[in-house]
Amino acid sequence: MARIERIITELNRALVAGLLASVFVIVFANVVGRYGFGASLAWVEEAARHLMILGAFAGAGLALREGRLVAITTLPDFLPEGARKALRWGVVTVMFAFMATLLWLGIRFVDFGWNKETMSTGISRGIPYMAIPFGCALFLIHLGLFARRFVKQDFEFGPDETATEGEV
Repeated sequence: MARIERIITELNRALVAGLLASVFVIVFANVVGRYGFGASLAWVEEAARHLMILGAFAGAGLALREGRLVAITTLPDFLPEGARKALRWGVVTVMFAFMATLLWLGIRFVDFGWNKETMSTGISRGIPYMAIPFGCALFLIHLGLFARRFVKQDFEFGPDETATEGEV
């Protein structure tokens, strides 16, 4: 199971990195085209926006693993260990319920937008809307695999990063 989790996490990291690199390349090329050659591509702004949205949704599970989601820790810090653990399991339950609901609504949103076209690219609006259910499903997978460690506050950090007080 640990190997599957590692593979999912690494694929997710590669996806987010690829999406951000793609945004950089197409926006940079469009700026060079516009100011260097007087011509720009109409679809770049729309495509960059859709790729950034997908990157944000796809990166949420990674942010969870690294303890980078916004959290207010004042109350848990004052609670005894048992209550703190119960509260964190409650947070896991709320996150699961929220993302499962957003997944379901995202699927409905994709269905709603499938027969409509985007302005610049002319593709189905359902295609960029798929970022919502895809990202939520990915977050739920991360949450399912990481929930116990989340409750223990055993967050992952990059090879040259360490947790400092106040970060987690």
